[in-house]
Amino acid sequence: MSNAKTANSAGASCIRANDQPLCTLTEQALASYFANLNGHAPGALYDLVMREVERPLFQTVMSFTGGNQTQAASILGINRGTLRKKLRAYDLLD
Repeated sequence: MSNAKTANSAGASCIRANDQPLCTLTEQALASYFANLNGHAPGALYDLVMREVERPLFQTVMSFTGGNQTQAASILGINRGTLRKKLRAYDLLD
């Protein structure tokens, strides 16, 4: 998997994965979300996005590390206590 940085439409850099920058995929998902609101007002979008992104992020990193929380916390750039709190919140503790 490539980790090269690229610029998104706002000029910010983002990480490329499998020839699709993560920021571009995020922009596409959000554009689709807004297009499918059918006249409804969006609400609590930040919380919605964080819930949708954090769970698979933690799940994938924990799988990558074979369940090693210290290594996962290091990869994520957070402390182990924060990781455990998030794992409990998403029911990902073994």
